[in-house]
Amino acid sequence: MTDEAKIDPAMMGRLAKALSFICGADHPATVALKRAGKTAADKDVKDARTQFLKLKPSDRRSALAMIAD
Repeated sequence: MTDEAKIDPAMMGRLAKALSFICGADHPATVALKRAGKTAADKDVKDARTQFLKLKPSDRRSALAMIAD
């Protein structure tokens, strides 16, 4: 998730679902990722990335593990 070129709306939507399970549906990172997944606007993507990076490392790893193919 550190390379913004690899982020796409579908991935953000999947991350939002994983974070909803891990952190809750009303968590700021979940909300930001869900919004970015729907709009794909640069501002929303940047906000989602910022919120995701604010998570505890264990929560980030858990979410990424849940969406791993």
